[in-house]
Amino acid sequence: FESLPGDIFQLGNTSYRILKIQTGQVLVQDAQGQPPNIPFWFGEAPGRSDELSEAVSALRSGLEDHLESEGAEATRAWLMETYGLTEPAADQLLAYLGAAHAALGLLPTRERIVLERFFDEAGDMHLVVHSPYGSRLNRAWGLALRKRFCRSFNFELQAAALEDCIILSLGAVHSFALEDVGKYLNSKTVRNIATQALLGVPLFGTHWRWNASIALAVRRFRNGRKVPPQFQRSDAEDLVALVFPDQLACLENIQGDREIPDHPLVEQTLRDCLTDVMDIDGLEALLKRMEAGEVEIVARDLAGPSPLSEEVITARPYAFLDDAPAEERRTLAIRTRGLVSFEDAAKIARLDPAAVAQVRTEAWPRPDNADELQDALNLCGFLTEAELGFGTPAGTANEAWFQVLSEQGRATRTRLPQGETLLCAAERIAELKLIHPDLEWQPAIASPPGCKVPDDRDAALRELIRSRLECLGPVTAEGLGQPLALPASEVEPALVALETEGFAIRGRFDEHLIGEQWCERRLLARIHRYTVNTLRKEIAPVSPAAFMRFLFQWQGVDGIRGEGVEGVAAALDRLAGFSIAAAAWEDDILPSRISGYTPDLLDALTVSGRYTWLRLKPGGGGRTPVRASPIALLRRDTLGLWQDEARTESAEGLSSRAVRLLELFEQRGARFFLDLVRDSGLLRTEVESALGELVAAGLVTADGFSGLRALITPAAKRPAFGRRSGPAVDPVDAAGRWDRIAPPLETPPSQARLEALARALLTRYGVVFRRVLERESNLPPWRDLLRTFWRLEARGEVRGGRFVEGFSGEQFAHPEAVSPLRRQRDADKGESLVVICAADPLNLTGVITPGERVPATLGNRVLFRNGVPAAARVAGEFRPLGTLRSQDQWQYEQLLTRRASPAKRPGARRGRFGR
Repeated sequence: FESLPGDIFQLGNTSYRILKIQTGQVLVQDAQGQPPNIPFWFGEAPGRSDELSEAVSALRSGLEDHLESEGAEATRAWLMETYGLTEPAADQLLAYLGAAHAALGLLPTRERIVLERFFDEAGDMHLVVHSPYGSRLNRAWGLALRKRFCRSFNFELQAAALEDCIILSLGAVHSFALEDVGKYLNSKTVRNIATQALLGVPLFGTHWRWNASIALAVRRFRNGRKVPPQFQRSDAEDLVALVFPDQLACLENIQGDREIPDHPLVEQTLRDCLTDVMDIDGLEALLKRMEAGEVEIVARDLAGPSPLSEEVITARPYAFLDDAPAEERRTLAIRTRGLVSFEDAAKIARLDPAAVAQVRTEAWPRPDNADELQDALNLCGFLTEAELGFGTPAGTANEAWFQVLSEQGRATRTRLPQGETLLCAAERIAELKLIHPDLEWQPAIASPPGCKVPDDRDAALRELIRSRLECLGPVTAEGLGQPLALPASEVEPALVALETEGFAIRGRFDEHLIGEQWCERRLLARIHRYTVNTLRKEIAPVSPAAFMRFLFQWQGVDGIRGEGVEGVAAALDRLAGFSIAAAAWEDDILPSRISGYTPDLLDALTVSGRYTWLRLKPGGGGRTPVRASPIALLRRDTLGLWQDEARTESAEGLSSRAVRLLELFEQRGARFFLDLVRDSGLLRTEVESALGELVAAGLVTADGFSGLRALITPAAKRPAFGRRSGPAVDPVDAAGRWDRIAPPLETPPSQARLEALARALLTRYGVVFRRVLERESNLPPWRDLLRTFWRLEARGEVRGGRFVEGFSGEQFAHPEAVSPLRRQRDADKGESLVVICAADPLNLTGVITPGERVPATLGNRVLFRNGVPAAARVAGEFRPLGTLRSQDQWQYEQLLTRRASPAKRPGARRGRFGR
């Protein structure tokens, strides 16, 4: 508006150079980080069109119908089929709008406006109008509402408007029926209100300078040089002071509306603001439809902002409808929750019943002596005998204290016609006498000197209702009138008067009360605060010990274990890519996770080709024993994901027999064991030894796991095969084909591989952060994984936050892991003993838990008590890992010595054999 071609301005974090200015357009290019030479420009982008608004409304309406009738999965399919979305886009849209639906109970459309109200961290109230009519109409509506609130409550509001919603940041003096907000404006007067509101915001001044400049009423050049923008602004203000003095006049000297002069520049500026930047005609049409009942108004009191509100809460300055700077916005006190699950969003939609009960308990007086009882009678206005427990053992002390007050003339009582007995302090008796002048008081006392007496019955009732609200919490008008024997119709005028003062707020706060409810503003803010604290407590980080207990249940080591072939497959998926000593797989890892594990379960998965085993990183010349070789079990279709892209294979250090087998694999491909024996000319034992050497070096693998099982089983422990034992198959022969491990022909793109690795890590640990990955290998740098987790979090596929305390850096959780993790924090601390093999991925001693690390070698075992390492067996010796009670040592030694249901070898037999 105040610039020329060549000027540089900053928008967001990017600076732009103006190339050309023409009607309705400003052509710019990136200024490559050069500093701006004009003060600022927030810009005005075209608002959403009516057609796009209708499309957005139709999307929300259709999604709501499918979500309520068919569920999330069918809704996702509908989005992909109807709108041609990809699966990630459909998931993101469903997560966003589904959470909003759970929080609000519905979705705002063009036929349904939703009014949302909540409190922030400072106890201030915020009102959000969900109106998908576009920013042009919402600007006009927001400015008019802001002006109406200002005139009604004499308080300048902060407001902002975007394409889908308007936010009004309210103060302590605002109290109103939320449903009535839709009636604050009238279609016949809204244009005048919006015009008056427009004159006091920067929008008018900006467009005034624009019109004055293009009309040549303000000089942009002087003596051949450009006039600086700040000088142009001053010249424009001087011009408006001459043409339209009321626009800059002191508000103390203006009574009523500002008089708008008949001047072409003023008319043009108002027209630009009302019809171009805003849509006053559309607002008038909307208000007419609302007055005719064609548009539904729905009110929602929430414990915190809904997902749809977060956009306008964090809006940029171009959305502001007032001149308050960004650093002074009241919305900064609002704490948003980000993208949440449907269950968490539903909790926002209601106040916590426990918080309501807690506030009621805190607000209700509990006297401990006669003086405190008199204070309670003063604070509450009056109390009934039932409220003080007269006639019950709990109220015996209250009766004695009230008798003392009666004898001293400090309190009295009366009985209402319906049988209720009221107890009143001397200071409040004048108010009750104005409400019920015909009642008899025993003893008969008068108000003490200097006590303020209300002017009339209405004032007396208003003050009594005020006192009762301060002590009761959420209550209905019927509940307030019942002790006074008054109908709700007599109590409601007093409540409305208190609402006008900003003292009382009406809404739906207690789910157990029926009808419209009222609550004192301070108590309601406390209920909101307690509710928010409860929600935060649910996502508070857990201790490392609780995280370890969660991991034991997440991987099925403690609690419910898997069963059958699919249970083994699920366990292998959680351990995919993690290399474990070959002998530990069936001795410890799988038996600890699968109930009734037998080797044939793993054979069924490997022989079928679904899973394969291999050493991911080539070893050093086969010198490592096969039993201790790090072997990974993973799906065959994910080999390219976990294999090292720069895999180098070398025959250096191998024996001549091993080199001979490698040459056979190169010449003839995959071979059965008997083929290897025949073609190599070696003995069976020599071929077995060579295969063990190649497996330890990470050069070969087999179809089935039985081949590796046979290689790691000593010959002395293998079953004997002879004539008397009948025909049998050697486990090595049953291994299927043996073949050389080759790099994958196609590796997934780097981004796809990072996302797949990130999901695999979330499947393994549930919660992933840098420290928990210390025992992982074959992973890209954490900085690359971190960016991938950011991307997944932005899509709504993972949850970011602080889940485990005591560890720096960002943490990310699997959506299904958050609830079990919370349960571990809140669970009863019983006696929980878990023993794992030290080679297990869950051996995170010295990583997650404090203290020394237990080496992840075969034979070592660790015992956890309630998630904390208590003892270990290292190199065959018992070692306590902390303070150990003497009575526990024998039990711990037995548990560390006993293995978790070791698997029986195929063909193994008990008893003696031979003659």
